[in-house]
Amino acid sequence: MTMSVPERKSGSEGKEEESEDESEILEESPCGRWQKRKEQVSQGNVPGVESASLAMDTEEGVEVVWNEVLFSDKKVFKAQEDKIKEMFENLMQVEHPNIVKFHKYWLDMKESQARVIFITEYMSSGSLKQFLKKTKKNHKTMNVKAWKRWCTQILSALSYLHSCDPPIIHGNLTCDTIFIQHNGLIKIGSVWHRLFVNVFPDASVHGKGRQHRDEQRNQHFFAPEYGAGGDDYAIDIFSFGICALEMAVLEIQANGDTAVSKEAIINAGQSLEDPLMREFTQSCLRHEAKLRPTAHDLLFHRVLFEVHSLKLLAAHCLINNQYLLPENCVEEKTKSFDPNAIMAEIKHDDRQGVQLKYSHVSPLELDKFLEDVKNGIYPLMNFASSRPHPVPRALSLSQEQVETVKTPTPEPQETETRKVVQMHCNLEPVEEGTKTHLSLFLKMDDKLHRQLSCDILPTDTSKDLASELVHYAFINEEDSEKVAGFLEDAINRHRVRMLAAGSTQ
Repeated sequence: MTMSVPERKSGSEGKEEESEDESEILEESPCGRWQKRKEQVSQGNVPGVESASLAMDTEEGVEVVWNEVLFSDKKVFKAQEDKIKEMFENLMQVEHPNIVKFHKYWLDMKESQARVIFITEYMSSGSLKQFLKKTKKNHKTMNVKAWKRWCTQILSALSYLHSCDPPIIHGNLTCDTIFIQHNGLIKIGSVWHRLFVNVFPDASVHGKGRQHRDEQRNQHFFAPEYGAGGDDYAIDIFSFGICALEMAVLEIQANGDTAVSKEAIINAGQSLEDPLMREFTQSCLRHEAKLRPTAHDLLFHRVLFEVHSLKLLAAHCLINNQYLLPENCVEEKTKSFDPNAIMAEIKHDDRQGVQLKYSHVSPLELDKFLEDVKNGIYPLMNFASSRPHPVPRALSLSQEQVETVKTPTPEPQETETRKVVQMHCNLEPVEEGTKTHLSLFLKMDDKLHRQLSCDILPTDTSKDLASELVHYAFINEEDSEKVAGFLEDAINRHRVRMLAAGSTQ
């Protein structure tokens, strides 16, 4: 018998053929938006997930992950169908810039088996573990600024999850389930891990998902009380402490393939030269869960202080209100400044003061900082209230409890209680009378006064203008009516005066 050996393609021709093979479309979602490809991906192990493939979002033009959970017993699937639907509906409500996005899910029933397919965001740049390995291989050390930013972003996500009512416990936080993008943005994956353990018991799912707890190389990420019952947010804080330590030292040494020992963790912590970093990680790794700080508390730790709070708050205010500002307003504004002009000055009676000039601020650095803030690299969690987020309640419940939980209703928002004690409106004609510039000043009882301004046209109605300005003033309902009436009167009086002045001329 003669066997023919296929000729191996070389160079770019072979790579192109391989690429075409991987991009072959295997399946489409019922709506046609998502197209499953042949290429398998790893986005952090999740119990019960049989396969994860690369897919294309044809609407957005981006790659996503196509995950499948297979049920060999259709009767078991039917018994859990309502519970499964509720779980996935709740997962779609989780929204945070530092958490991997859960896009969509659907059920697929066949004669032999049932499937649950769900689409998640694809982290193309790889996991934090992969990045740390590359950094160590290149004989480089971790940049302290990058370490601070990464810790802040991870804590921002954990604080979001833990501030839900009841708290959402991640339960699977390791360097393998944290992903880093090219712009430095960190995202936590496998947020659904703990819920999957409850909803998809091994007996009912075809195939057994690999459990991180059982993998020796990741055992050191889990708190001593993990799995004992009654654990809370403190298990995530312990896992975060190990992640922060690994980020700082690049790798905690283990003996071959065995688990990382307690001694190795202690030695890694003691090797940190910065006493604040050492104290920060050690506080997360305390043996007693009740002694560990919360994610919100850790965001205030001195070691993470990188950007002045006022600067960070101003940047977020600018980004959040960008739609009110003209395009390229920052660039145009910085061009008009005199570099030698003083923008701020700190005076001291006993010593020479400090002067800050516009030349001290680089427009390029400012643009980069604002872009980073926009992308979520500098979260504003330090200023957030401790009010629980109106997000899914079922995510943190046990399997038995999930059965009785209905879709959560949003928590009531805080009402504005501050009072307007004085208001002043100024209207001045501009551009030869075709426009009028309106400035509104609101004096508040808490001294945090409001000042708004806009240009109005003769065709604009006074009622609509007043309503729009009041909307952006963020004041209580009672004062809103008073200010709106005051503005309408002021605009109408100004227009009468302008008509009178025009008739006399």
